Amino acid sequence: MIKKRRRLNWVINILIFIMLILGLVLIFNEQLKVYSIEQMTNNTMKKINREQIQKAKNAKATYDFKQVKALSASTVTMTMIKGQEAPTIGKMSIPSVGLKLPVLKGLDNYNLSLGAGTMKADQEMGKGNYALAGHYMTNQGVLFSPLKNVSNGDYIYLTNMKRVYKYKVYYKKIINKTDVNWIYDSKGEVTLTLITCASPTEGEVDRIMVRATFQGDGPYDEQSAKLF
Repeated sequence: MIKKRRRLNWVINILIFIMLILGLVLIFNEQLKVYSIEQMTNNTMKKINREQIQKAKNAKATYDFKQVKALSASTVTMTMIKGQEAPTIGKMSIPSVGLKLPVLKGLDNYNLSLGAGTMKADQEMGKGNYALAGHYMTNQGVLFSPLKNVSNGDYIYLTNMKRVYKYKVYYKKIINKTDVNWIYDSKGEVTLTLITCASPTEGEVDRIMVRATFQGDGPYDEQSAKLF
């Protein structure tokens, strides 16, 4: 009887130990993923130049949002291993929430592990409805996670390293993932639309949508570069 009890206690202790190890792996796995994304994003931002932007304009791109997958640790790892040149076409900044990201051409998973991806072909900053998508990761502020804290009146800046385009947020709404009308152009309006998942939960059907109106543009110089 005593032997059986000892054996049972031993089994229970082993199971508790295994669960503890698995829990730690999951915690550190998430932290490592966030750290890796931050490093890749920062490195990409530092390397962006006009020559790279010009080259990226001719890069092939996909705009099928249905093909976008949740950003797993394996996806991040593969992105780091590939180390390919990102099709970067600019930078974006939202000073009020501390967001600074590269803008990339298209919506493939590689692009969205680095920054914000354009949602339509042939978009131009300062014209039409410039639509960008990004991943909502965690509450730690990486990628498009800070959008949850954006408020009406906040300013958003885009640049192609030649000009800086200023937008002012006037609308924020939770929409369904099927509500794609927000990304289309509206005649006579110059806007910016940002879209991300409403939570980091896999399979999330709601999206945070932020809409801003164009305020004007100016030269990209030493002073304006500090925004990015």
